Amino acid sequence: MHLAELNIGRLLAPTDDLRVKEFMDNLDRINGLGKRMPGFVWMSEGATEGSGKTENAIGDDPQLVFNLTVWEDLPSLEAFVYKTIHAKFMDRKAEWFEVLGEQHFVMRWIEEGQLPTREDALARLDDLRENGPSARAFGWDWIRAKSPKT
Repeated sequence: MHLAELNIGRLLAPTDDLRVKEFMDNLDRINGLGKRMPGFVWMSEGATEGSGKTENAIGDDPQLVFNLTVWEDLPSLEAFVYKTIHAKFMDRKAEWFEVLGEQHFVMRWIEEGQLPTREDALARLDDLRENGPSARAFGWDWIRAKSPKT
């Protein structure tokens, strides 16, 4: 099984605004690093090169964007999120993103070779928000409690 994750956020300003420039200027760099990490499998892509993947908007709100990736396992995803420069940008997310006030991150196990869709990932996020963590949709605490200790 592989691990799919969805993270959504609403930018404080349009992608060409100076308030989010530093984030936008580094997005391809950080995503490129993720793609080179051991255990990386797949990432949902924007339609054009250099878009920073922010063409992956949700609904009619171009500032409500998402990141959808697949990883071989939990340690691979954790290494990228917490042990690379990605962590420094994550620590600064309040500079570029609104506080959503509700769950904005979800994971689930998928069959190897399966690719998640945005619609299914958003449905899993809704499931997590409405029903709490389960094998169908979960966050960091749930998966860490269920994973074997190393």
